[in-house]
Amino acid sequence: MEKDLGKIKKNDTTDIVVRIDDFGGRKGLTIREFVKSERYTGFTKSGVRILSENFDKFKEMVNSVSKDDFEGAESENKMGEKGSKAPKDQKPSKKSEESEEMENLDDY
Repeated sequence: MEKDLGKIKKNDTTDIVVRIDDFGGRKGLTIREFVKSERYTGFTKSGVRILSENFDKFKEMVNSVSKDDFEGAESENKMGEKGSKAPKDQKPSKKSEESEEMENLDDY
């Protein structure tokens, strides 16, 4: 069972596709890149899969974001006050509980 919900253009050759699917007998929401080029056309390994039992938590997280959150993040990154990288002397943190709940698409 596959049901495409929509796509967002990333660039001239790549779309981000959102779909509900059933992989290995487990239903989930998949968000993956789809490439169209001379060399390859199809889904890439880039993306994420949220199992159906984790969907409510994912939806809650997405719905908690507002446009104001993006405005603040843009101005902070431009000014260099907050970056996405950890300081050199600090080790990256372990995966959060939410990211552990999401399957790695390399096995997809």
